[in-house]
Amino acid sequence: MTTQTLSEKDRVVIFDTTLRDGEQCPGATMTHEEKIEIAELLENLGVDIVEAGFPIASEGDFAAVNEIAKRAKKAVICGLSRAAFKDIDRCAEAIKPAQRKRIHTFLSTSPVHMKYKLQKEPHEVYEMVIAQVTRARSYTDDVEWSAEDGTRTEHDFLCRCVEAAINAGATTINIPDTVGYTMPEEYFGLFKMLRERVPNSDQARFSVHCHNDLGMAIANSLAGVMAGARQIECTINGIGERAGNAALEEVVMAMRVRNDKFPFITGIDATLLTRASKLVSAATSFPVQYNKAIVGRNAFAHESGIHQDGMLKNAQTYEIMTPETVGVKQTSLVMGKHSGRNAFVHKLADLGYQLSDNQLQDAFVRFKALADKKKQIYDEDIEALVDEEIATAHDRIKVLSMTVIAGTMGPQSATLSLDIDGKHATTQSTGNGPVDAIFNAIHTLVPHDAKLDLYQVHAVTEGTDAQAEVSVRLSDSGRAVTAKGADPDTLVASAKAYVGALNKLTSRRKGETAMAGPRIHSTDAG
Repeated sequence: MTTQTLSEKDRVVIFDTTLRDGEQCPGATMTHEEKIEIAELLENLGVDIVEAGFPIASEGDFAAVNEIAKRAKKAVICGLSRAAFKDIDRCAEAIKPAQRKRIHTFLSTSPVHMKYKLQKEPHEVYEMVIAQVTRARSYTDDVEWSAEDGTRTEHDFLCRCVEAAINAGATTINIPDTVGYTMPEEYFGLFKMLRERVPNSDQARFSVHCHNDLGMAIANSLAGVMAGARQIECTINGIGERAGNAALEEVVMAMRVRNDKFPFITGIDATLLTRASKLVSAATSFPVQYNKAIVGRNAFAHESGIHQDGMLKNAQTYEIMTPETVGVKQTSLVMGKHSGRNAFVHKLADLGYQLSDNQLQDAFVRFKALADKKKQIYDEDIEALVDEEIATAHDRIKVLSMTVIAGTMGPQSATLSLDIDGKHATTQSTGNGPVDAIFNAIHTLVPHDAKLDLYQVHAVTEGTDAQAEVSVRLSDSGRAVTAKGADPDTLVASAKAYVGALNKLTSRRKGETAMAGPRIHSTDAG
């Protein structure tokens, strides 16, 4: 990529909403600690604005946004709010400790949303736009206003609302494709129209926020930038409601690799993209599809004989970027049971981890235990081990020991010991297979009404001694959570994953009591 001067003309601001829109993905709940960890990595990645959450939604959301605001050093910390003054006030309180802060407030402007969702007339919505932006501006000079369902809004009315928002003090105007309906040429035309027709359009930065319902999120985001938008709202791995959001790694690398077509630059350190992808995947327990662009397991794999032949002669025959540019390193086999603590610390640093002393000690103990079971320790093994340590550090329920009797003659049985709030409990259960027996034992020790929606197993690395990584999704009372467990023993990994999901369910019940009723979920700002 050609070196360019950072300017308003060619600099595209990256607004990451993994912790807000991404967490609204069904089952993708993150703990308080995981949110802090991800926010720190996003800052290191070079993200300009971190949308840390929706403070009015719950006490848990407020606490996470507030803590991220306290710790932030470079990034703008943003909170989301609806048009209601209590939302904006709560958001302002949450982000108050941040050195650089933004309030992101939104309101529906499309005919269908105004009629059925808001049940208000256009003139009422227009006045609300002015009121909400004015209120937000009283707290900070960095205010973003979003026209929810902007791509299905009548152009005349959208122009009026955008002009009013800018006059009221909005410095960023976001036009989201909330339902993933628009096409690139339409989105391009929409921004071109707004920039030409709105008299004060030069006084604000325009932003894109695209959903992927028709697979157009990346194309639409880039089309908006080509039309003059200079902020892209996106998430790591493209997670988000329904089919997800534009993936941060894809928009960044599209502009970098095809800088001839998209002559823009960002402040993103692309070598941290793979690490960010793995951390978000571990925190949300959402696996990254193997053929996912940029960060998927097969993104730089070549199996076809023709492809392999070309790669051996010149990598550029089938690779438009090198694995190293996005932080993919060749699998290392140097770690084993004879590796010392210092070597382990250096390996963690190479993989992008920064652990506290206590976390490091726990991870090293688990590494040694794993090394006694596996002859060769791959980078992926260490990542799975450390990610699980981070995810389960504050769990109230933990697996202590387990013995399973399985075979052709049933029923199969499992003897399980759990640590529940510091107390040990043991039981024996039977089931239709070893996994069923384990889950029945867990249910006996931790009675619950959760439904098992997903049970999925895959190997972390190759070989018969590879660690198994199990994903479990549980749902209860409209809530859905997903957790992962890793262990060379698939049955142990299954127990860890199930217990992990139960921990997430109980933590949500305890930590997410909303200010005025149940947890608020919203596709609202896009």
